[in-house]
Amino acid sequence: MKAAPFAYARPASLAEALAELARSDGGGKVISGGQSLVPVLAMRLARPDVLVDINGIAELGRVDRSGGFAEIGATVRQRTVERDPVSAEVPLLGMALPWVGHRELRSRGTVCGSLAHADPAAELPAVACCLDASLTLTGQDGERQVAARDFFAGAMMTALGPGDVLTSVRFPLAGPGDGYGFAEIARRHGDFALAGVAVHVNAAGREPSAVLTGFGISDRPVTRSVGRELAEALDSGDLETALRSRLADAVQDMVDTEGDVHASRDYRRRLFGVLASRELTKAYTRARGRDADDHE
Repeated sequence: MKAAPFAYARPASLAEALAELARSDGGGKVISGGQSLVPVLAMRLARPDVLVDINGIAELGRVDRSGGFAEIGATVRQRTVERDPVSAEVPLLGMALPWVGHRELRSRGTVCGSLAHADPAAELPAVACCLDASLTLTGQDGERQVAARDFFAGAMMTALGPGDVLTSVRFPLAGPGDGYGFAEIARRHGDFALAGVAVHVNAAGREPSAVLTGFGISDRPVTRSVGRELAEALDSGDLETALRSRLADAVQDMVDTEGDVHASRDYRRRLFGVLASRELTKAYTRARGRDADDHE
């Protein structure tokens, strides 16, 4: 199919982009990489009056580090981040990016674009929620910060207003005692996940903290604190097996999709339970400075 007719604007500044969106009176859509939006336009699932192309806004193309955070602008490509030192400084981001589509798609697709699209089976929204990232939304009234866990309202639904631009996302840099895990199951590499997990463990304190985020299992990324379950499993001889038992209730609650032709709800629960216990074990061993294959 072909997209419905639309006007096109390529502003040179953020102020001009916001003015274009305001003039469209809710009929405008922002485009940067276009890897999510263009297929939606082609299927006529979206019919904007005007596309506002933000690629000409230089200030949105930067990766900055300050105060223990990495801030990624709205037009920064996923492939750029994948090859940038920031992918090691934010290890969970580095783990997830190779699973996002294919290399050619990541060469055009942007980190912020994936977040704004908010597909519930996408990797980057789950990473943002797991790391408690902060998103900067800019509108006519100025900037506001929204926590990633509050940004996603449902399948392809976010806190963005019709006149807003998601201008950047800020991820915390890894610190002492941090360990991470990421995995997904898809029919083919590059497909959206049937079930996936992102995990962050910090073992610097007396008791470890742990955060588990699932994707492909609900209408948005689902995040739970599972530090208690991890602490209770540490005395067992087989941490992964013990975690699978202790996470059973959380898995049951987190996976609430009705299922589809690719996987039922129960199948996704089994997948998610295995991935969650495995990656939580790996994240803990990494946090303790041991090889991820050493589950002692």
